[in-house]
Amino acid sequence: MSAAGKALWYIESHADKPLALADIAAAAGLSPFHLSRLFQARTGTSVVRYLRGRRLTAAAQQLANGAGDILQVALAAGYSTHAAFTRAFCEQFGQTPERVRERGLQELALVHAIRLDDAPQACTEAPRLIDCTPFQVAGIGMRHSRDSGGAIPGQWAQLNREWPTPAPVSFGVCCNSDDEGGFDYIAALPVNALPSVPAHWQRVDVPVRRYLVAWHGGHISTIRSTWFWLLDQYLPASSLHLANAPDLERYDTRFDEHTGHGGVEIWLPVDHRPD
Repeated sequence: MSAAGKALWYIESHADKPLALADIAAAAGLSPFHLSRLFQARTGTSVVRYLRGRRLTAAAQQLANGAGDILQVALAAGYSTHAAFTRAFCEQFGQTPERVRERGLQELALVHAIRLDDAPQACTEAPRLIDCTPFQVAGIGMRHSRDSGGAIPGQWAQLNREWPTPAPVSFGVCCNSDDEGGFDYIAALPVNALPSVPAHWQRVDVPVRRYLVAWHGGHISTIRSTWFWLLDQYLPASSLHLANAPDLERYDTRFDEHTGHGGVEIWLPVDHRPD
């Protein structure tokens, strides 16, 4: 079973017990940070959001089946008060618990157990380790939710409009991820290659650290399958784990921005697992 599959199994089989991200990560054999990135990449949602949705779905089903004491349902779902449960329930479903108990599950967007269908695709070249010296990039930054990643190509289009001079190397930087699946993405150029940096561009410092560099040789639209393989299979089977630092997509002259072909390097910050 893949690391993501282990995490999903653990959530489904322990959802009625107090669960922390660290518990789920330990069951999957990963660090909490690694699990957060992997789960978001594989499922399109965060661990916290999925667990909350599954618990509230179970609560909605209990209410629709006639559960009399809403506080007991709330406690079983992990909420200590009726008020906290009602607030979370309304945010999830747009209806109060009382209404669902009266009218059933009509029009509720229930959160069903996830089944992993996307197939990870192994790299055709063996990933390699490099020790990166510090550098700084700058470009068009945007905060994304779990649902807004489709806007990333527009950031590259804006960068190309504002800096039309061809650059031999550019970087897509992903950083500052949170438990809800949000993250910052910056379509960027190395600062040392720019005569000046526009004031509204976002700067990111890439620190000294070790990176696992993998080559994605397919079309850019299939890059997620390579990410899945690295996070879900390659790293868990290695002596490495994902570190809490910016990860990068590195584009060079081989990549054709007009066709999406040519390939791209994926740089994952890593540490050795403790013995």
